[in-house]
Amino acid sequence: MSASDVFVFNIPDYNSSEIYDVLPEEVFSLIVPGNTIVLKPNWIRESHISRPEEWEQVITHPVVITAVLKKVLDKLKGQGKISIVDSPETASSFEKILSHYPVSLWKSMTDEAGIALDIIDLREDEWISDANVIIKRKKLPGDPLGSTQVNLLNDASEFFTHSPSKKGYFGADSDISETNLAHDGSNNLYRVSRTVLEADVFINLPKLKTHKKAGITSSLKNLVGINTYKNFLPHNSIGTFEDGGDQFPVKNSKSVIESFLMPFIHRHILVSPVLSRLFSPLMGLGKRVFGDNSKTIRGGSWYGNDTMWRTILDLNKVLLYADPDGTLREDEWSAAKKYIAVVDGVLAGEGEGPKSPDPVSLGYIFCGTNPVATDAVCANFMGFDPLKIPAISKAFSVKRYSLTDFNYDQIVAKINNENFKPGEIPPKFLKNLRPHHGWTGHIEIH
Repeated sequence: MSASDVFVFNIPDYNSSEIYDVLPEEVFSLIVPGNTIVLKPNWIRESHISRPEEWEQVITHPVVITAVLKKVLDKLKGQGKISIVDSPETASSFEKILSHYPVSLWKSMTDEAGIALDIIDLREDEWISDANVIIKRKKLPGDPLGSTQVNLLNDASEFFTHSPSKKGYFGADSDISETNLAHDGSNNLYRVSRTVLEADVFINLPKLKTHKKAGITSSLKNLVGINTYKNFLPHNSIGTFEDGGDQFPVKNSKSVIESFLMPFIHRHILVSPVLSRLFSPLMGLGKRVFGDNSKTIRGGSWYGNDTMWRTILDLNKVLLYADPDGTLREDEWSAAKKYIAVVDGVLAGEGEGPKSPDPVSLGYIFCGTNPVATDAVCANFMGFDPLKIPAISKAFSVKRYSLTDFNYDQIVAKINNENFKPGEIPPKFLKNLRPHHGWTGHIEIH
């Protein structure tokens, strides 16, 4: 098979045996006895933000992981090691996330096969939040093998020649200076899991859903979860589009005031748990004045975000080309890490993804050996044009540490023993999912 091939299987309901049966032999033949395997689900948080009883459209479904785990055990034949890892949103509970999963079943499966299994929360920190304000910070053990700092220097990074606004990049925490020191125009630093980098085969298990900053979440975007420290990740460039930023699409009185106030608040108030507690009650007033996130575009949550796709593609380079000591392999596609994607699109998420999507029955499992090809096909099945989603479209023009060895028109979606190019998939297979409101009208096929 070619890296540009993507297998698509109609799976109407979650059934572990049915998913196991369709997982293609030609893909999983990448695994040989003795390999170290990492499974990386999407465990962003324990549930939908405003509807805590809902979680199946938010995170990778248990039966998908179980089916893939069984397939991996078949291939290892009693020799090797498996780790299931993720770095969820910092303000989420790993314990609550795991409560949705059959951990004891997984342990008994691996014990019976004579394979060691680790389930790892890669985060170095966990936050306790109130009204989206951090009121307590807790240190976590993180990856037992530690983290690796990787520097994509100059043109090795997709940030090469990109200039943020005068206020710089915003990352994942209040210390904005730290994010901008990590991406200073020459250095581009990422701190990622050593367990991930030491793996012989990386198996990506994303949940298919919309995403406010990236358009969609699938294989490419799911790599945010290999990070052990997320403040090195630029999410947007502070300020309005007219000022060289991509935090807001339009320059008006509210966006100008907010782009001035928020960096000040992050630097001088939210860095202190004590001051954060005092500030928390004011967040409700801020929403009334500046608008709620579900209706207002802020923080780069729109189609004009010119920052997030660079972070996403850089992380995929790190996964495929970085060694455990932080050095980079040869700049040749043949040197890239072995990679498998199995995308959970049985129940997908539309609308306010990634943390508040509405459920939609899409009914597919997608499987491939390249994240770009897999995501291009997934986007089509969602009713989106992949060439209008920067993380996908820009991936084909990467000059250093390439993410593909094929062009967009060489991608093949293999559906029911028939082959289709992404733009030629019959409409009967596709659904028109509702994008995040910041992307509505800009990525749909029709």
